[in-house]
This record gives sequence, structure tokens and C-alpha cells, in this order.
Amino acid sequence: MKTHKIMKTKSYPMLAIILTGLITTGASYSQFSGREIIKLVKDQPDGDNRKSVMTMTLVNKRGSKRERTMLSYSQDYGKDSKSIMFFKAPADVQGTGFLTWNYDNPDKDDDRWLYLPAMKKTRRISGSSARKEYFMGSDFTYDDMGGRNIDEDEHTLMGEEQLGDRKCWIVNSKPIEDDANYSETVSWIWKDALTAVKVEFYDRMGDLQKTLTINDIRRTDSYWTVYGMEMQNHQRNHQTLITISQMEYNISIPENHFTVASLERGNIE
Repeated sequence: MKTHKIMKTKSYPMLAIILTGLITTGASYSQFSGREIIKLVKDQPDGDNRKSVMTMTLVNKRGSKRERTMLSYSQDYGKDSKSIMFFKAPADVQGTGFLTWNYDNPDKDDDRWLYLPAMKKTRRISGSSARKEYFMGSDFTYDDMGGRNIDEDEHTLMGEEQLGDRKCWIVNSKPIEDDANYSETVSWIWKDALTAVKVEFYDRMGDLQKTLTINDIRRTDSYWTVYGMEMQNHQRNHQTLITISQMEYNISIPENHFTVASLERGNIE
């Protein structure tokens, strides 16, 4: 959602904040504002493009699990970016694809398409209600999968906290517009990696809706990379676990692969 018009800074997709980090030294929180910390997270290098293989595990309230394997590519185009994801297994979701074009311009909504092979149909994800739907039965909404301009929210530094052996800033982010999915989010940003290690999401009534916990962060090449995370949906009594088995940076990806044609073909090879 791109409704606020203050500045045209690079958007910060939730999963981009989660998945990559830059090595830096810890500093006293008094040196930075909340906005400056979020900007540090957003501006960190994460390569020109990325390829990952991941497993998504859905856990319902009875503890029953469903596993899905996915292949994902993303490419930066200046301050904009494009990403495409394919479900490889199990058979009931194989060939399903999700394509996103994220725009930095806050006046321009991101473009998103979902391809459903069983129906041989591509669905364009548009409108505020569609963007708030959960992606493929997970606890991530389509908005979570997309991007936000930094200045769509007001960011307030709440202080510092030690989570395990990680020294973190705590930043509260509240949307300026009234039609956002959440009333606020609270992020614990690990100073040494400039990566979120915990995020709380509050619904429009101000109640805690979801908690994202990042439990496996390792360095790949020169980048801190998250290899494991868990989204706990307190209101649905449901969990989504994501484990990354392979991450590559700065690979060769032709530009014309981030298209609806590639989405419907089921691959970009």
C-alpha cells in the first residue's frame, strides 16, 4: 500500500528487512531516532539480486503440519524491485506462483499476481481487502509480502533490550494513514546485523495479532541472512515456519523473467 506522499525513499518490504542484514557495530540508541534506525535497516546492501530455496510449514491449532517447498528470485531495479516465487511441492500446490513488482513511489501501488495452475488462472491482487488476505494459508498477508515506504509510518525509538546475546533497539512504527493493515508494529532490531529478530503486529483494535520471531541468522558471503523464522498468529491460533535451505546473491537473472508469462510457465529457467 502506497498512500502517503511525504518522501520517495526506497520501500522496505517486510521480508527484505527480515532476510538480510549488514555487519555493523553496536551503538548507543541515543545516537539515532526511530526513523534513522529503520532507514539503516532499509539501506543495507543485500546484493543486486537473490535466489532462495525455502520450506514453509503451516501448523494449525491441533498441531497438524503441512509442508510446502518454494523457489524464490528477486531483483533490484534502482529503488524498485521485482520478485517471483514458485511452489515446487507438494503436488496440490505445485506450479502455483506469486509475482510482485515493488515500487518506491508512494503514489503508486505495488503490482501483485497469483497464478493458480489448477484453474489455469492468474489473479491480480489489488484493493485493500485483497492485500489483507493471508498468502496461501500462511500467517503472512499479501501486504506483509510487499513493501512500504519508510515515511508511510511514524517510527519512534522506545529504547533498548537484550534478547539472548543480541543487543537490540526497539522501534515502534505507526501508520500515518487510517487504512493500513495494522495499528502499529514493534520491532526489535539487532544492532550488530541491522536485522529484525522479533516483530509484534497489532490489529486495528490495538490488540496483539501476530509475533514474528527470527531464530536462525547466519552470514552468507558478506551478508547476514535469516535461515529460520516463525510467525505466530495469536488470534487464529496458527503458526507459519519458514526455513531457508539455500541462499545465493548476485546471480545472473534475465530481466524479462519477472513477468506474468514466466509466472504462468511455472519457472524462469
